[in-house]
Order: sequence, then C-alpha cells, then structure tokens
Amino acid sequence: MFSATSALASDAVLPADVERLLSEHTSAKLWVQFVDKDVQDLDAALQELLQTLPARTLARRAARRSAVGQVDAADLPVAPGYREAVERTGARVQVESRWLNALSVRADAEQARALMALPCVRGLRPVARSLGVPRLPAPIPSPTPAAAAAGAYTGALEYGHASSQTTQLDLDLLHGMGFTGDGVIIGILDTGFVTSHDAFHQPGHELDVIASYDFVNDDAVVGIEPGDDPDQHAHGTYILGTLAAYLPGSLVGAAHDARFILCKTEDLPAEYEGEEDFYVAGLEFAELNGADVVTSSLGYVDWYDQSELDGLTAPVTLAVNAATANGVHVCTAAGNAGHDSDPGSSALIAPSDAFEVITCGAADAAGVIASFSSDGPAADGRVKPELLAMGVSTGTVWPYDDTQYTLVNGTSLSTPVLAGLVSCLAGAHPEWSVASMRERLIKTAQPLAGGAPDPLFVSGYGLADGDAALALSGSSSGLGGGVAGSNGLPSISNSGTQVGDEPGQLDVSGAVPLGAAWIVVGFSLADVPFKAGV
Repeated sequence: MFSATSALASDAVLPADVERLLSEHTSAKLWVQFVDKDVQDLDAALQELLQTLPARTLARRAARRSAVGQVDAADLPVAPGYREAVERTGARVQVESRWLNALSVRADAEQARALMALPCVRGLRPVARSLGVPRLPAPIPSPTPAAAAAGAYTGALEYGHASSQTTQLDLDLLHGMGFTGDGVIIGILDTGFVTSHDAFHQPGHELDVIASYDFVNDDAVVGIEPGDDPDQHAHGTYILGTLAAYLPGSLVGAAHDARFILCKTEDLPAEYEGEEDFYVAGLEFAELNGADVVTSSLGYVDWYDQSELDGLTAPVTLAVNAATANGVHVCTAAGNAGHDSDPGSSALIAPSDAFEVITCGAADAAGVIASFSSDGPAADGRVKPELLAMGVSTGTVWPYDDTQYTLVNGTSLSTPVLAGLVSCLAGAHPEWSVASMRERLIKTAQPLAGGAPDPLFVSGYGLADGDAALALSGSSSGLGGGVAGSNGLPSISNSGTQVGDEPGQLDVSGAVPLGAAWIVVGFSLADVPFKAGV
C-alpha cells in the first residue's frame, strides 16, 4: 500500500523503497496518491459526472456493476488544485488515475521530498516495471492453408491455424449458435498493433476499432511510429490476431465480430523503466469507452514479492478490482515463469492476483499443462490461475507482413483465446455479472485435477468449456432452513437458475404472526475492491 507521511520539504522522510530507488538513479517514476478528491458537494459532483459518461458505459454499469449506483467518488478526477501543487514542485506528471486517486510523476529526490510535504499527499511509491515482452523467434514453421474463394463457405467455419485452440474450448459451438462477439467491445492492453493484415480486412468482417490511444508516447497512434523498436508492434498484433482475424481456411479469431479498443501501454526496450502507470491509464480508458471485456498479457513484478500478490497491494491489481466492480470482464495472463510441485510457492505476476480477474494459464492442444505456465496461489491462498486455454502453438497473424500466419507459445496467447470465449458468452448474455461469468466458467471447466482445483495451483480448475458454461443452470432452496414453517413463521424458499450473484425467485408462504413484519435481505460480502479517494 501507499506509505503516508507529510512534513516540511527539507525534513520530509521518503518511504524506504523510494529513498533506495532515488539513491540509485537521478530521477524515478513515482506514484503520488492523494488524501481525498477535495469535493465539497459529492452528490452534485456525481450527478454532473453522470451527464458526461458515454451511454454505452452507463448501460454496462447499470447491468453488471457490483458497487452501489452507477458512479462513485472513485470516478471523479484528481482534484485540479492537487495536480497544480504537484506540478509546482517541478515533478513532471505522466499519468492521472481516477480510480487510484493518484498521479504518476517523474521526480528527483528534492522534488520527491517536496511532494511528501504537501498536505494533500497521502504517500509515494515507485511505479513498478513490466516483466517485459519477450522477443519471439522466427515463426514456427507453419504452411499457410489456402483460403477458399469468397462465398464458398456455407457450413461450419474453417478455422485454419486456429482450429485446435477454438474447438478445445467449444468456441466453434458458440460461433455456430451465432455468438461471435457481435455487440461486444473488447479492450486490449499491449505493445502496439498493426491492423493492415488481410485477415482483418475481409468483406463483411472488417476490423472495427472504436477507440485507441498510445499511452507511451501520449498520442493516438497505436501502430509503428518513428523511433519505435522494430518489434514494438509484434506482441500486441499477435494478441489482436487470436481475437479479430477472419479469413476462413487460414485463421478465424475467437471473437471475430467484436469491436475493439486498442491501448498501447508497453514500451519494448528492456531498459525502459516502468509501465505500470500506463497499464492503469489504459484500463481506465477502456472502461470509460464502454469495454465489456479487457484482456492483457502483461505482468508487473518489480517491488512485489509473492506475499504482496494479495489482491490489495499492486496498483495494477487495484485498478483491475475497480474495473471488475464496474462490470468489466477482465482476463490476464498467469505468466511464463513455470511451475513446481510446491503448493506453497508461486510464480504469479500482478495483476493476476486481482479478486475477480480471470487468470489464464496455458495448455497444449491435448490439454497438457505447458511447462512454462506460471503457478499460484495468490498470497491469501486463492486459486490462481483459475482456467486454462491453448497457449502452445497458438495460431495468429504474422505481424511483419499482411499475408502470413504463425504459431506462438505463451500464456500471452492462451489469455486472448479465453477472453474471446468470455466475449462470446457476454454477447449471448450481456446481463451476466462478472461473478456469474467466473462461476459458470469455473463450474464447467474440464478438470485436469479430478473435478476440484489443482492442489498444486498449476492448472486451476482446468480448461474452459464455452458450450457447457452457456448451458449451465442451477437451483437452490431452503433459505429459511431450520425455522421454515415453525412457530408461525412463513416458509421461505427460492428456485430457478442461480449462478454467481444472479437473482432467483423467492417464494414466501404461510401465515405471518399478527403485528410482525418480515424483511428478507440477500447479500454477500466478498472480495470487496479497494476504492481509492472515497
């Protein structure tokens, strides 16, 4: 968490991790978190905010938000006066986060002490570094299937290089029912994107990007820019290809009729100091622009040991908690650090420890866990990863020309395949909450651990099964168990489909004693997300 203190600038004591970082570098990227939003009339501010949010965002929040109301103080911007105070110290503002009530800045030691002395500042902490995106070798040899002439496909889709990853999750069955991501908006946070590939530009299936932003260079260009590393765009394009490609016979993506929000949040060179703040900014941007699903194959590890992967510490994790509370289905990669046979050790990366995120590991086409797939659990013992998808020889577009395809390994690739499944289910049932989506997928996963979560926290609950998740129904009864019908109390029961936090039918029968009034309230308290600034 953020360390809090305030003093005169010359006497301000910096948090130990900030002090250490600035002893090694002339300047550093730091989070500056504030004590409040400095709002005099919160109700009026929230009503004004409601008038500015996009209709799509409000509709999603109304349908799936777990927090009370459609907005709260966490949605308000950082107080302008607080930002001005930070700028007066000479620190250079990088990113503003509404949800964390924080700014990321670049500051030297003197500026950091001046920040700590501000009465509005709650605390400072370093901006964590990305694990970095691996530079992948030349494509795995993979002859490109010939695509049939336009209009030749009258039956089932021919998935080409995506066949195994699609059928393994029963995604082809969902597609056959018409659930292809249509009406769903998917946000992708990654290194950059080239969108000129033939598989993104087939008649009737043109790639539809509704919003995009480059948070690294602070501009609207998410493709290749002058000065970019030659591989800057590759990783993000791999991810986009697994989802959006549509060229039957060559490659058909997991949610090929979805619309997309593309966020460039990672800078490829290994010497780059930090991108955690760009991730937070990208996630807030995607949510604000109406994303239903967000997928990221990124991880942040510096300054976090495994005891801190508890769902409550890393800023990226807190941001994911906020996104899921706002009704966004978020999928994230478990990581590629491998696993062992010790359930007490973990190789997770933030934000895979978030409470309602779906953390994805990798299996091969036969369902065997990949050797590189990272294991859990979270620091508080929660099962991580929850689910698996195909991350060995996963088919996608080749990002260096507009006609070729490739096979790639990594939880980076299994995660968007799973996110595509989530998107198709969200298209079928946009009313399903984040908790309900998770529970349906977990309950119907094809177990690699005998029907229970893997006790070694390697494979979670197993491979996702889209068709089974769509078909799942459940029921429960006896809310009044132990007292129903006795002492003149009414009999209380409920029935119908109930998964996660979906409502069921509540039936009350029997005589109510004279003068008595009964109020039946259903509630749950679990995994409450951190809401900064409240």
